[in-house]
Amino acid sequence: MTKNNTKLTITQPDDWHLHLRDKSALKRTVMDASRYFGRAVIMPNLLPPVINITMAMAYRDRILQACPKDNNFEPLMTLYLRDNTTAMDIQRAYDSGIIHAIKLYPAGATNNSNSGVTNLKLCHSALKKMQQIGVPLLVHGEVTLDVVDVFDREKIFIEQVLKPLLKYLPEMRVVFEHITTADAVNFILDKGPNIAATITPHHLLLNRNDLLVGGINPHHYCLPVLKRNTHQQALIEAATSGYTQFFLGTDSAPHVRAEKETYCGCAGIYNSHAAIELYAEVFEAAGALDKLEGFASHFGADFYQLPRNKSFIKLIKQSWNVPKTYLFNKQSLVPMRAGRSVGWKVLN
Repeated sequence: MTKNNTKLTITQPDDWHLHLRDKSALKRTVMDASRYFGRAVIMPNLLPPVINITMAMAYRDRILQACPKDNNFEPLMTLYLRDNTTAMDIQRAYDSGIIHAIKLYPAGATNNSNSGVTNLKLCHSALKKMQQIGVPLLVHGEVTLDVVDVFDREKIFIEQVLKPLLKYLPEMRVVFEHITTADAVNFILDKGPNIAATITPHHLLLNRNDLLVGGINPHHYCLPVLKRNTHQQALIEAATSGYTQFFLGTDSAPHVRAEKETYCGCAGIYNSHAAIELYAEVFEAAGALDKLEGFASHFGADFYQLPRNKSFIKLIKQSWNVPKTYLFNKQSLVPMRAGRSVGWKVLN
């Protein structure tokens, strides 16, 4: 990495948690993500969900067809864990060479998660096989019980689901995705190298005041929901610490404007258009620009046991304005930081 106060050169980063959607949506999402990310772990919660190798290969082909010409973007495919996923399903996924992880959505936790796991005991044979052959489990870490406050879902998940799981399968490789609380940070810090976490730009830059104060902002609504600023500060400290078990995962999740600004709006924030620049803002404000390359480009590849990228990207400290909307599925998409400026810019 090379840097000064106005320029930064880092190894090409990867996105270890990305929603690209499908079909015509790919024109927008793949273009934005592939502008600077070399690889991305692709979430499988489509309708219907990606539950087998055949579906994953077809989805991968559609993503690659949407890539701009002469682009080296590599989608890393995942499968959607279900109650009836078997050990044989996991072995076949591993043998395929294109499946890099299995995704756990507790049923009803987020968008398109109704086919998710209702009880981990129902898929223990699959989980045991994952531990045996080293396939990572990607966790949406929230309980979905109605009696649990939405702001406490992550904390309760750690106690009721994640700790018992790792007691039963202590060598399981787990990525605790899009963490949002100091509780999750402390949990990761207490664990060994087989447990890691991704952190999004919106959970680093926003807290629940940005969602609720002065009127509800539906474009800041995501799941897990934004937390209080003390949790936000814990995430910033973790991301900028240089600790190798925290790495970049945008959880960029687009919805058209009409699906956000409605009586029951969808959860998700679109940040692929400016993700690495937004992360640079966070690291600069923390006085930790020298730690950005590890977080964005090294630690995720190391955890997934993949080679680090060999190419580089350059960022300059230059303000640019994010459009108020982007065209998406013939409708409008409101991106993160819409109509306002970002302080860093990738040089194309």
